[in-house]
Amino acid sequence: MAQPRVVTIHYTLTNDQGEQLDSSRVEGREPLSYLEGAQNIIGGLESALNEKNAGDQVKVSVEPAEGYGEVNEELIQPVPRSAFEGVDTIEPGMQFQAQTPGGPQVVRVVEVGDETVTIDANHPLAGETLHFDVEVVEAREATDEEQEHGHAH
Repeated sequence: MAQPRVVTIHYTLTNDQGEQLDSSRVEGREPLSYLEGAQNIIGGLESALNEKNAGDQVKVSVEPAEGYGEVNEELIQPVPRSAFEGVDTIEPGMQFQAQTPGGPQVVRVVEVGDETVTIDANHPLAGETLHFDVEVVEAREATDEEQEHGHAH
């Protein structure tokens, strides 16, 4: 089996409307490095980059199933406003870390009522088709330490 690689990329991410959602090509940002096979990036993007090398340019559209999943309506629910004890102002779009039986999870405020706050625990990009414009900057063999730790150093 081939030695896992560390791949370094510059990318720009847009949605179906062509709006830029993220980019490593912004001043002050470094390219993104990931360890192949360690689930450091979404599966659909990693699959498209398999066997790509420095200098390769790739444009790929990633459907929700290979990205952040479909929107799960069960993860959108009202909670008592008292769950936000100590928070003076609660507005739609705010994010909080909630303690769940599965560990900490980021939730986004969708709606604020007098008695309840509707939160959404879906990833903000769930349900979106993601469009990546990628340039592979470097691809090299991963070190033993990177393989042990499960991420690029």
